[in-house]
Amino acid sequence: MTDVLRRGRASLAFGFFAQGVAFALLVTRIPAIQDRYGVSDALLPAFLAAVPILAGVGSVTTERLVRRIRPSRLLRWSQPVVLLALLGVGAGDTMVELAVSLAAFGLAVGALDATMNMLGVSLQRAYGRSIMLSFHAAYSLGGIVGASLAWAGAHWELPLAVSYLPVVVVLLPAALVGSRWYVDATRATETPGAQAAGQQPVVFKLLLPLCLVMTFAYIGDSTVSNWSAKYLQDVLGSSEQLATVPYNVYMVTTLLGRAIGDFGVRRLGAVAVVRLGALVAAVGFAVVASAPGAWVGMLGFTLLGLGLCVLVPQTFAAAGRLFPGASDAAVARLNVFNYVGFLIGSPLVGALGDAWSYRGAMLVPMVLVLVTLVYAPSFAARQDRYGGGHERPRTADVGPGSNGL
Repeated sequence: MTDVLRRGRASLAFGFFAQGVAFALLVTRIPAIQDRYGVSDALLPAFLAAVPILAGVGSVTTERLVRRIRPSRLLRWSQPVVLLALLGVGAGDTMVELAVSLAAFGLAVGALDATMNMLGVSLQRAYGRSIMLSFHAAYSLGGIVGASLAWAGAHWELPLAVSYLPVVVVLLPAALVGSRWYVDATRATETPGAQAAGQQPVVFKLLLPLCLVMTFAYIGDSTVSNWSAKYLQDVLGSSEQLATVPYNVYMVTTLLGRAIGDFGVRRLGAVAVVRLGALVAAVGFAVVASAPGAWVGMLGFTLLGLGLCVLVPQTFAAAGRLFPGASDAAVARLNVFNYVGFLIGSPLVGALGDAWSYRGAMLVPMVLVLVTLVYAPSFAARQDRYGGGHERPRTADVGPGSNGL
C-alpha cells in the first residue's frame, strides 16, 4: 500500500473526527443556544429541523458539483465553513445571525458528510478491504470528545463563544493542513479510459433498499440521542444524574463496535455483519421496551450501540460496490436519507409516546431495524461490477462466504 493512500486515510480519519467534535458541540448545547438567543419552545423545532433539511440540500448540490470538482477539494473547503458556522452560532447576538449561522452549518454539513464518505468509499476500493468502519469510528470518537467539551463548558458556565473558540482555533488549521493529503483514490488510480468506461447511471430503484436501511438506522440513532435520558428517568424511574448515562454508553459502544467492525467484515462478510448488527439492535430495542428498571434499560442502550454502529458505514460501502462507475453520485443521494431518518425519528417516537406509550414507541424502531434483514442481500459483493482495474482480485472488503447470505 502506497504512502499516498496511507496519508490519505489518516487525513480523512481526522476529518471525520473533526466533524464529530463540531456536530456534538452544536447538538449538546442546544439549551444554551436557546437561552442565548431567546428562542421559544414553539420556534425551536423549526430551527432544529432546518439544519438537516439544509444538509440534505447541501448533499444533493454536492452530487452535481462533484461532476466538475474533485470531492477532496469540496471537502477541504466545506470543513472550515462548518467550524466557522459553529463559531458564528456561539458568537451571534440576534435571531437573524443564528439563522444565518445554522443555515451555513446545515448546507456545509451536507457537503461535508457526502464528500467524506465519497473519499472513504474510494479509499476502501483502493485498499481492497474494509476500512469504512474505521472512519466512522473516528467520527464517534470526535462525538465523545465534543460532548465532553460541551459538558465542561456547561459545568463551568462558559459563554458559547468562549467554549467554541478554542476548538475552532485548533481544529480549523489542523483540518486545512490535513486536507493536503486527501486522496480521490478512485480517480487517482483509474486511467481516463477506465473512468469513461466505468460511467453508469445511478438507478434509484437499485439504490432504494440502501436508502431505506440508512433511514431506519438513523431513526434508531435519533431515538437514542433524543429520548434515552427522558425514557430512563420518566419511564424507568432513574435519577436525573443516571439518566445522562445511556447516551454516553451508547456512544462508547458505538466507537468500540466500529473500531473492530472492519475486522468482522473481512472475516464474515458485509451481509453477515449487517444482519448481526440489525439483530443486536432489535434485541436492544426489545430490552429497552421491556426493561423493569434503569440498569436493564442501560443494557438495552448498550446493545443498541453495538448493533446500530455497523449499519451506516456498511450502507455507504455497499452503494460504492453497487455503482462502481458512479459511486460519488450514489453516496451523495444515499447521504440525504441520513437526514430523512434524523428528521423522522425523534418526532415519531415523541408522537407515539404521547398518544400511546413510550415503551410501545420503542417497538417501532425495533421493527424498522428488523426490516433491514430483508434488504441485507443488497450488501453482498458484486465483484464483476467493480471495473477500473484497481481492485484486488479477491475483495477482502466483503470477505469469503458473504455471497451466500
